[in-house]
Amino acid sequence: MILIGENVQILAKVVSEAIQNRDARPLQDLAVKQAEAGVHYLDLNIGPARKQPEETMGWLVDKIQEVVDTPLCLDTTNPVAMEAGLAKCRRRALINSANGTAASREKMMPLARKYDADIIVSVLNDAGIPHDAASRAESILETVEYANGLGIPSGDIWVDPIMMPVAVAQPQAVEVLEFLKMLPELVPGARSTVGLSNLSNGVPTRLRPFLNRVMLVMAQRVGLTSAIVDSFDRDLIGLAGGKPRQMVDLVYRAMDGETVDLASLSPEARDLYKTTRVLLGHELFSSSWLEL
Repeated sequence: MILIGENVQILAKVVSEAIQNRDARPLQDLAVKQAEAGVHYLDLNIGPARKQPEETMGWLVDKIQEVVDTPLCLDTTNPVAMEAGLAKCRRRALINSANGTAASREKMMPLARKYDADIIVSVLNDAGIPHDAASRAESILETVEYANGLGIPSGDIWVDPIMMPVAVAQPQAVEVLEFLKMLPELVPGARSTVGLSNLSNGVPTRLRPFLNRVMLVMAQRVGLTSAIVDSFDRDLIGLAGGKPRQMVDLVYRAMDGETVDLASLSPEARDLYKTTRVLLGHELFSSSWLEL
């Protein structure tokens, strides 16, 4: 499992203020700590970067590369900012935020070929986000065909099915799993990735890790090859590596439909089991799902 650390992202106050003030130290501290946590890429998310896009992304890439040698995943919908960052990368970069919309096809995708970068391509298209596995498959086939036509091989493409918040679209978790099962046949050679924290958006902060951890285990079992994650969730990092094994096996047992006696489980295991059932749609989601 390839892990992409998400913690340098513009929505975090410490990050937005550091970028605005051109204060590199907080950003470099985050980068070093994420690299020490064991992630394989660092995601640098500056959002749409409407003000000074070239200078902002170029400065950020330079400052992060001063302190770590970890490959970078550049995350912005602004192709001007993206190109400025790619031009600064010392190691092969990963482009985030490409998709099947006309604008992204015309302006973002060609950068992967120009700068010899891998590229994350989501199932988003001009009609919006597809709602089931079949429509996700149809969308990504069209997008990958276009990318291949630009000279981007499928082996350089990482497919993002787009993880929707379980609080507003509970069935989407299962649809993502079904899509991931299909992907190796749809696009041979492509990798897959998800923005894992999107799943738990809108959920009370203390409960978010349960959803993220269980979904990672479930998705990895059906073929997920990478994920954008909270680098500082040690339990999640451990589960990505298959540890503790008994917890991973418990999620698998729930996925296989096995009924487990809750009284036989530790509190930690019980929470994982209940969360698995919620994500599979066997129990209705609510913010009190662990208490039921």
